[in-house]
Amino acid sequence: MEKDKISRVSQADSLENSPVFPYNLEKERKTKMKSKICLIRHGITRGNRDRLYYGQSDIPLIDDGKAEIGRLAEEGIYPDSEDADYYTTGLQRTEQTFGLIYGEKPHDQIELLQEINFGDYEMKTHAELKASEEYKRWKHDKTGRLLPPGGESLNMFSERILKGYEELRNRHALKELSIRHSGREAMSIVVCHGGTISAILYHLYPEECDGNLYHWIPDPGHGYVLQLEDEAVTGVEKF
Repeated sequence: MEKDKISRVSQADSLENSPVFPYNLEKERKTKMKSKICLIRHGITRGNRDRLYYGQSDIPLIDDGKAEIGRLAEEGIYPDSEDADYYTTGLQRTEQTFGLIYGEKPHDQIELLQEINFGDYEMKTHAELKASEEYKRWKHDKTGRLLPPGGESLNMFSERILKGYEELRNRHALKELSIRHSGREAMSIVVCHGGTISAILYHLYPEECDGNLYHWIPDPGHGYVLQLEDEAVTGVEKF
């Protein structure tokens, strides 16, 4: 047994010290695995149009929203790849947006990346709520700890999104491993929500947000590409 162990070590040493193997080994060690994660905000809904609190209300795109996504898709702004992994959050506005961009491509859902839950304030406007003292306290809260009745606080929302992002990153890491030696970049594409995207980027670039969780919200139908090297985010590009 000891002899066999020594023999295996010797074989490994001989490979390390062979005239051919060290170059390939060193090249493998220095090669950086580059990949991308694309975050796309869904198209316009009546919640956007009418300025409603509508985080987890499952409302569809309006006709103008569908037309805008179609126009942007024709312009070719959306990232794509033959073997990308695709995701939505399961809410119909993300499903509709996905279909308008990527058609019938198979995709999974990451429900943890759904928009914030406004509880009893869902589908209501500021004008409808402004007389409520409870609403005023929530609206002007700077701690992120107050929550609307039956909903989530900003802190709760942020924590949930980070769990969803961790799930996405774990799935993306598997994608990276599956194509590591193919010469292609791994890509994961997620159609989600403005608050979700901003919460992720707030976590990645807190120094650029001045404490504002919603600093990074893109326009409907737009988003960001996260550029990664060896699983670390090295840059972000808006589209």
